[in-house]
Amino acid sequence: MPGSESAVVIGVDIGGTFTDLCLLGADGRVVTAKLPSTPGDYSEGVAQALAAAFAAAPDAARQQHELVHGSTIATNAVLELRGAKTALLTTAGFRDVLELRRLRMPQLYNLQWEKPAPLVPRSLRLEVHERLDARGEVIVPLDEEGVRRHADLLREQGVESVAVCLLHAYANPEHEQRVGALLRELLPGVPVSLSTEIIREAGEFERTSTAVINAYVQPVVGRYLTAIEERLTSSGGDSRLLVMQSNGAVMPAGAARQRPCYLIESGPAAGVIAAQAVARAIDCHNLVTLDMGGTTAKAALIEDGEMTFVDEYEIGAGLTIGSRLMKGDGYLLRIPAIDLAEVGAGGGSLAYVDAGGALQVGPRSVGADPGPACYGRGNSEATITDANVVLGYIGPERFAGGALQLDPALAQRALERLGRQLGMDAAAAAYAVHVVGNTRMSRAIRAVSTERGHDARDFTLLAFGGSGPLHAAQLARSLGIRRVVVPPLPGVFSALGLLCAPAGYQFVHTFRARLDRLSDAGLAAAVDDLTAQARLELRRLGYPADAVEFGYEADLRYVGQQFRVRVTLPDLAAIHPDGAVAAVRQRFEDEHERRYHHRAPQAPVELVGFHLAARVRAPAPLLDLAGVAADMSGPAAPSAATRPAYFSREEGFVAARLLRRQDLHTPVTGPALVEEPDTTIVIPPGWNARLDEQGNVVMTVEE
Repeated sequence: MPGSESAVVIGVDIGGTFTDLCLLGADGRVVTAKLPSTPGDYSEGVAQALAAAFAAAPDAARQQHELVHGSTIATNAVLELRGAKTALLTTAGFRDVLELRRLRMPQLYNLQWEKPAPLVPRSLRLEVHERLDARGEVIVPLDEEGVRRHADLLREQGVESVAVCLLHAYANPEHEQRVGALLRELLPGVPVSLSTEIIREAGEFERTSTAVINAYVQPVVGRYLTAIEERLTSSGGDSRLLVMQSNGAVMPAGAARQRPCYLIESGPAAGVIAAQAVARAIDCHNLVTLDMGGTTAKAALIEDGEMTFVDEYEIGAGLTIGSRLMKGDGYLLRIPAIDLAEVGAGGGSLAYVDAGGALQVGPRSVGADPGPACYGRGNSEATITDANVVLGYIGPERFAGGALQLDPALAQRALERLGRQLGMDAAAAAYAVHVVGNTRMSRAIRAVSTERGHDARDFTLLAFGGSGPLHAAQLARSLGIRRVVVPPLPGVFSALGLLCAPAGYQFVHTFRARLDRLSDAGLAAAVDDLTAQARLELRRLGYPADAVEFGYEADLRYVGQQFRVRVTLPDLAAIHPDGAVAAVRQRFEDEHERRYHHRAPQAPVELVGFHLAARVRAPAPLLDLAGVAADMSGPAAPSAATRPAYFSREEGFVAARLLRRQDLHTPVTGPALVEEPDTTIVIPPGWNARLDEQGNVVMTVEE
């Protein structure tokens, strides 16, 4: 696991525009690389980043190392509908579950709204004659000959992957396992995704959708991971590949090949892991994060020092968020994930004038190729990055540590063209793009704060990503947030989070019982049975059995309710034998009252499922962020160095001081620009900035 055995740990995060790498040596030294992503073959960008890191730390290439990887490859396969040709086998009469979904209309007043097209066409959704009841008892035996005929059809159709989801398989997976065994025998080389191997939980649409997404991305992810492993082998040294999951834990590449749906939203999860570490280091219990890269902006909440999680989320909606009340705009994944909100607003997001004459920014992005106009690669349309160049926030000489030379004249021309449509000059148009981009990003922050009943003004904004520190202060001011923190290495912060992530896995199991009819022994037996199953699965996936620790949660509800409340199970071994069930009920009622301001002591309570989180114990990596910040500052600018920067239409361009992070040991007042190899921190007029003991830049707005 990261930092447990290897002398060198490497975190690689691939985004839509840049591939970020952090290499951590046994002595705590950190080497970083930030290079343009290679959309044609993302593994090539990984190889280039590795070569750059090993050139800076040649000893690391000869040592044993782990590469911990976060990628958008699975996410993009769904968003771009470029996954495998997939089939679905399901119980007779249930082939249209993917079409029926949850019968919810996420856009109530849009008569033109259409639900997303299923990832599996109806012609490849095949019915299996079998039937179980809700207790898992057989009503209709499995028709194995029918499964064999389906396999012949799938072979003729050239199907690349198969999902299997049978009715009530969560209660008894035997039919589903037999179908899987037959398909693997008859279709060698074709991956088969069984719903009960991914999520053993009631909810027919949820299980079906999750199994289908897993099957849809499995061949794509498998080929990609193989390419990464080949790149690691060719780079020399003794390497092992681990992959970040959406729940903030990493798993071996072999497990990722079987359950690739857990990789979706893995990159943003790593940034939240690092943000939590910063929150604890600076003793700040309430943080809202802003991770702005080249394509999207992501927000998450750290509340009372802890990350928040969701049981499910949708991919492909305009605003990706797990806990939104009205869903249906995207493809549903019923897997645990760090609670994130994501919008299409990044450095490469295009700015344009819509049919009504209004300025729009995103969600379309130019990505890494051709990139913003200032890259000089053929794009002539204005983007957020072009606007920031024109505003003077980005110095063209040091962009991405000098890996890219920007052409300010191309950015100027792009904004002049946009400005003519708006009746503005280039600078005013650039500032308008900056403000509209901030407004779009504020949707993500409000989604994780205001929409949850939190006042954003009570939180500190932690900004990272290549573009986050450019926008953080002005975005915070618009939301009433008075304190902004920019950590060391903000441009590669998600890659840094990969170094800190624990290894682990999560299991979900349906278990239905009323608490007033469940004995303490019955509860303990159910937990022990789930633990035994988890240990077997973890051993099969290659986790070290002697280094795994478990955490247990339960989903409960009052009888008759639809929605569940999740609580942490108490340590059953430490409770008096006659008090386990009562302790679980007490925790449920306390959490129900905290969340809904209501409890019903006389109402019966129903236990509906268990969640088991397995974590591998490993020593924390030796990471000195304050030292890293000092090492990365670069040469000092002349004491009188300034650059014209634009902060309002009223004042126009003003002289902003050019500083290094280390210059902030003495507090400064904006306007100022802190230039770093991976980003620029914009300190607008009216903001003060200083460096704290951990090397973070702390900005506060004046009264």
